[in-house]
Amino acid sequence: MTQPPITIHLNGQALTLPAPVTLRTLIEQQGVGAGACAAEVNGKLVPRRDHESRTLVDGDRIELVTLVGGG
Repeated sequence: MTQPPITIHLNGQALTLPAPVTLRTLIEQQGVGAGACAAEVNGKLVPRRDHESRTLVDGDRIELVTLVGGG
């Protein structure tokens, strides 16, 4: 059975996905290395160990923050 598309908000911008995906898949699709990224879904920090099991659903609000080194 084909799942309908979902719309999420990624860093404040609406984004339509063809079907629900995991948080890890979204991070990979955005070209962000999982090790250099903090993720928040609906205002709650999602630990890296849970990225693979956290499936995104219609209306989720995701904030991805990449870590940048420097001095």
